[in-house]
Amino acid sequence: MNLMNNAVINTPYPLNEPILDYAPGSPEKATLKAALDELSSRELEIPLVIGGERVETGRMGQCIMPHDHQHVLARYHKAGPGEVQRAIDAAVAAQPHWQSFRWEERAAIFLKAAELLAVKYRAHMNAGAMLNGGKTAFQAEIDAACELIDFLRFNVAYAQEIYEKQPESSPGVWNFTQHRPLEGFVFAVTPFNFTAIAGNLPTAPAIMGNTVVWKPASSLVYTPWLFMQILEEAGLPAGVINFVPGSGADVGDTALASPHLAGIHFTGSTRVFQQMWKTIGGNIERYRSYPRIVGETGGKDFVFAHQSADVPALVTALVRGSFEYQGQKCSAASRAFIPRSLWPEVRKGLETEIAKIKIGPPNDFRNFCGAVIDRAAFDSIKGYIDYTQENAGAEVIIGGGCDDGKGFFIEPTVILADDPHFKTMVEEIFGPVLTVYVYEDDEFEKALDLCDRSSMYALTGAIFSRDRTAASIATARLEHAAGNFYINDKPTGAVVGQQPFGGGRASGTNDKAGSAANLMRWVSTRTIKETFVPPTEFAYPFMDEE
Repeated sequence: MNLMNNAVINTPYPLNEPILDYAPGSPEKATLKAALDELSSRELEIPLVIGGERVETGRMGQCIMPHDHQHVLARYHKAGPGEVQRAIDAAVAAQPHWQSFRWEERAAIFLKAAELLAVKYRAHMNAGAMLNGGKTAFQAEIDAACELIDFLRFNVAYAQEIYEKQPESSPGVWNFTQHRPLEGFVFAVTPFNFTAIAGNLPTAPAIMGNTVVWKPASSLVYTPWLFMQILEEAGLPAGVINFVPGSGADVGDTALASPHLAGIHFTGSTRVFQQMWKTIGGNIERYRSYPRIVGETGGKDFVFAHQSADVPALVTALVRGSFEYQGQKCSAASRAFIPRSLWPEVRKGLETEIAKIKIGPPNDFRNFCGAVIDRAAFDSIKGYIDYTQENAGAEVIIGGGCDDGKGFFIEPTVILADDPHFKTMVEEIFGPVLTVYVYEDDEFEKALDLCDRSSMYALTGAIFSRDRTAASIATARLEHAAGNFYINDKPTGAVVGQQPFGGGRASGTNDKAGSAANLMRWVSTRTIKETFVPPTEFAYPFMDEE
């Protein structure tokens, strides 16, 4: 029963969460170190959460430290088809109750979760992102704390914005719209590389009244489990979000086969997303409604330099954009187009700056790079480096070392390609590997077209130029090459509410996480017209005369 039916309530105005810097001697650094020690010294057992109940299957997976792959942080129970079906049933059963909440009541739960994360659990979430996700303190802070807090607070405000937008009415008529949640459940499939994305994909639909079946990435179950507990502490009712880690086939096949599937909220590989889309197409006749398909997938993100570029700024952007979090960002700079006149200075700058990078475990705060996430990632990235060393068309000029003895460590690597279509210049690597192609200064626009056409992806990109005309030309010529485009900045680091994130082509559906556009995908609008004094005769005035 809704008791507060006589109040028009405004949500708190969202502001981006301030980033703590973890400077030497700071209280936040001491708290984080204590959390790192605490989480490192214990081993969790992570259950499924179905309809609010802890479920143990006995089929176990491991959460390890990428920098010390023999150290197990947690063991998690894996869902099979039976548990996934239970989760679907729980989500469908919970929807009428969840939908009956006033939207402000739903919003309050997620605002409380944001506050709990900001104040009570910040250090533990960041420590989990460092130990299981392989992030440095800063990369964990901007992700597992700040961005996830921002998603929760801004999405609540976007929900109010959507609900407030109403159609015009005419004399004697009242028109309004209802933004209903989708009929059925939303299947949220989340990646390893961002705890913020892992938290946003199930909560964005839930804020709009949907219920969710959530499959976290097998290589990042730890922080999603911590966040699931935060949501429960914030008051999330049972069955609204059902937590089912497990293999892609065991979880995904059952979810996609359900007639109650109402939507997919996905971040991951292009190949997996395309296969899911094909499966949905093959099943289309069995669904109660056409599923909404929202996905952010791969990228081959570029930095394009004009001959007028500021070289120190360019080099810094390349180093940060390519090697922060070991290049395991959808937005990481993976290819660069450098004019020949600047290349000697840029190469020297890359050699100098990369030589300063320290690599090692994230609990040593002096390290800039850590280990890549797991064995599969290590083998894949190393395979690209080996391919370059064994084939003509490109050469490794910086780094290239790989060591998996204790952790999955790969040196920041720069490849110089003579062939702009060389394998590492066009394929997504998802690791600390940057490939550079040097173009002739007088072929600027030709090189822009090459940048636009040579990759199937279109996620992020950047132009570095002190010449405004050149920057303008690049912005126009690369219009469809990136959903997030940067002028004189690295192509990473999108901020909720400031740079809504997403790309097109093979990079996804470009539904812009961090904006109201994304939340609109999780509602089905019903238009209602009320006529106060309806007509009582069928005839129209034009009929009164021949």
